[in-house]
Amino acid sequence: MALQFFMRWGFAGLLVAFTYNPTQFNYLHWLAQNYIEQLPLAAVLGLALVIGYIVTLRATLRSLGYIGVVLVLAFVAAIVWLGLDKGWLSIGTRDSATWLGVFTASLVLGTGLSWSMVRRRISGQVDVDDADN
Repeated sequence: MALQFFMRWGFAGLLVAFTYNPTQFNYLHWLAQNYIEQLPLAAVLGLALVIGYIVTLRATLRSLGYIGVVLVLAFVAAIVWLGLDKGWLSIGTRDSATWLGVFTASLVLGTGLSWSMVRRRISGQVDVDDADN
């Protein structure tokens, strides 16, 4: 079960980081530099990202609901706050704050992608979408 969670979290992390991160290796930076010369490729990559976000956000919202997303986000934010307060984390630079945002977004989406599986293990209840598994 842990491996499945980390795979889903990794997918969410790649999706968020590929869209934007503080390095030059992200879609938005690449798009700003190349959209005129590479418009068809930009469209394909942009649509692939939109599809990835729709699938991920839809699964997250169906699994957690709006209140669940807010609760997970609040929990992750509290953990980040604790880490900052204890000195375990630092957001001294814009890049570190951006990476922390990428991490937070990926953790919320990864949790949403995995929550049905976790709930099924804990409660024994199966979601309607999972009935044929």
